[in-house]
Amino acid sequence: MQHNELQQAVQFAIDHETRWDRNVDGNWGVHLQDPPPWNRLLGPVHSRGPVSGTIVLDGQPLVSWGEPKRADLTFSIAKTYLGLLAGVAHDQGLLPDVDEPVHVRVPGIGFDEGRNAGVTWAHLLQQTSEWQGVCFGVPDQADHYRAVKFGAAPAGKKGDLRPLHAPGTYWEYNDVRINQLSLALLHLFGRPLPEVFGEAIMHPIGASDEWSWVGYDNAWVDVAGQRVQSVPGGTHWGGGMSIGSVDQALIGQLFLDDGQANGRRIISSEWMRRMRVPCAIAPYYGYLVWLNHERRVFPSLPASSYFAIGAGSSFMWIEPERRMVLVVRWLDPDHADGFFGQVLRAVDAGARP
Repeated sequence: MQHNELQQAVQFAIDHETRWDRNVDGNWGVHLQDPPPWNRLLGPVHSRGPVSGTIVLDGQPLVSWGEPKRADLTFSIAKTYLGLLAGVAHDQGLLPDVDEPVHVRVPGIGFDEGRNAGVTWAHLLQQTSEWQGVCFGVPDQADHYRAVKFGAAPAGKKGDLRPLHAPGTYWEYNDVRINQLSLALLHLFGRPLPEVFGEAIMHPIGASDEWSWVGYDNAWVDVAGQRVQSVPGGTHWGGGMSIGSVDQALIGQLFLDDGQANGRRIISSEWMRRMRVPCAIAPYYGYLVWLNHERRVFPSLPASSYFAIGAGSSFMWIEPERRMVLVVRWLDPDHADGFFGQVLRAVDAGARP
């Protein structure tokens, strides 16, 4: 019976596949929601697989389905990976104070003057920076008044110019500003972020090499005398992270184990806790992770749960009370809460590896 309950939950996910086409030539992508001229791709994309996923319970695989090792685009889950990279920088002494203005350590890339001079690393990590400018051909205005399922409804039409606020006083899900954070981290490390991510996180946790993180075609900059591509924190305008569910689950386990993997300390427990501290003006958000402590994001789930979420939709659910990590790809987001609730009931009924 317990096994049947879990299989029924998996079948529910399979039966509620995203409305996005599997072929990128069809109804596919976030950029389609943008007003012109921002409704176009700037980087490479590729077709997707079926609804796929992996559930890990107390470090042991519970069930997988679809094509769990297929490296599919994961969209904004890459934001959470930027949050982890900021933790690597913090632990290495490159980013000792998140409340320090970005321009102090990274001058000359758009944080030096006016409102932008007051933008801190914490503002960027919480999406409260109100940074103003153009990043690789796209202005911050492109994501003004952007509606996201778990945030407050915007007061205007997406892409319309809105009055900006002081840094730290207004929350907005804005991919241009996230890409500006990625650019700042690139300059902070002085090395390509995919290289740092692989060396500092993916290899130590035992992930495969079947993942890639690429940037826009025009996102090449000079860093330490070398031509380097900056990578986006998603696939809004193409590019981004392609990764399989099994590898994503290993990253989720890193969160669950408070920054440790395979007997090694990968990221400090201090940073992992900091990522889960609610933003004062958007308590459903931490450092590039979604929080459920008010049960606002997913009402069927415990307040302890937290998530990385990407369009399409892609979800990484971390449930510390049950020592569970769930990754699901290409699920219709309108049915995510129902699917997660079914899995929770199956696990509580005794489903085990």
